[in-house]
Amino acid sequence: MIPFSLLDLVPISSGQTSADALRNMTDLAQNAERWGYNRFWLAEHHNSRGIASSATAVLIGQVLAATRTIRVGSGGIMLPNHAPLVVAEQFGTLATMHPDRVDLGLGRAPGTDMNTMRALRRGMSGADRFPEEVIELMGFLQNPSADQHVRAVPGEGTNVPIWILGSSLFGAQLAGQLGLPYAFASHFAPDALEEAVALYRHRFQPGITQEPRFMLAANVFAADTDAEGMRLRTSMQQGFLNLRKGSPGPLPAPVDDILEVAAEHEAAAVNHALRISAHGSRDSVGRDLRQLIDTYQPDELILTSMIHDHTARLKSFEIAAEILHDMAA
Repeated sequence: MIPFSLLDLVPISSGQTSADALRNMTDLAQNAERWGYNRFWLAEHHNSRGIASSATAVLIGQVLAATRTIRVGSGGIMLPNHAPLVVAEQFGTLATMHPDRVDLGLGRAPGTDMNTMRALRRGMSGADRFPEEVIELMGFLQNPSADQHVRAVPGEGTNVPIWILGSSLFGAQLAGQLGLPYAFASHFAPDALEEAVALYRHRFQPGITQEPRFMLAANVFAADTDAEGMRLRTSMQQGFLNLRKGSPGPLPAPVDDILEVAAEHEAAAVNHALRISAHGSRDSVGRDLRQLIDTYQPDELILTSMIHDHTARLKSFEIAAEILHDMAA
């Protein structure tokens, strides 16, 4: 059985508050550990009324303190928003407090709009320095050289595992060149998936890891029936459509049919972007997950889900875990 993990954006559902979302996050992480998930990752987003994971490192610390064995990390930290030394200090501190449980996934996108990006990191240049900053960050987390004047304390020598996250060929090539594991954002931007994975595996040079390690991201909406799984999915469909229209907000309540709230061409575009998904009853989700694994041959699977009701979301992830355990039996 390949390992399977969970990505949480800490959604704020309509009618709920950030405090509700954060409580749900901790509850989900504790259950994910019990269900056998390998990692629990949190994604960095800013200036969004529907996502409460802006202070990603803080939330990772909370989840680490509330769990015992599951790996916890970022999926990811958007490096353009941060100085590499600050990230090294934050994750080095987490790794010092919770040895061998912390992951650091790094993304190249800002995870927000340009005005918010400027507010996050003033004075930054317009040049794309992501590769150089990844290398700089790696250096801070490794054993320091004798003449190194700037050190991450805590951080140096922790060798926190770094993953490159991406949805394009750029991240795939960089991860391969640096010998780092690679996670593809196929749960919302799958168009370059096949080409990026092939490029990563072809260009991989042994580095931090000796073999390529590819993680596939997929949405899951599992329920007792196909109809209920499809209904749960409509919250994420609506949220994604609202984001594309420039009007993001709290995660909408589900509807019986997405065409009740979206034009046919809008629904088609959203479904195309979210097509790396498994939804429906246990049998349907099992079939979908098996097909995704057979098609893309990932070394690890990471599941995510924007479901409006917390109880239904828990059930969906529990069903998915049972299915993946059964596949290995």
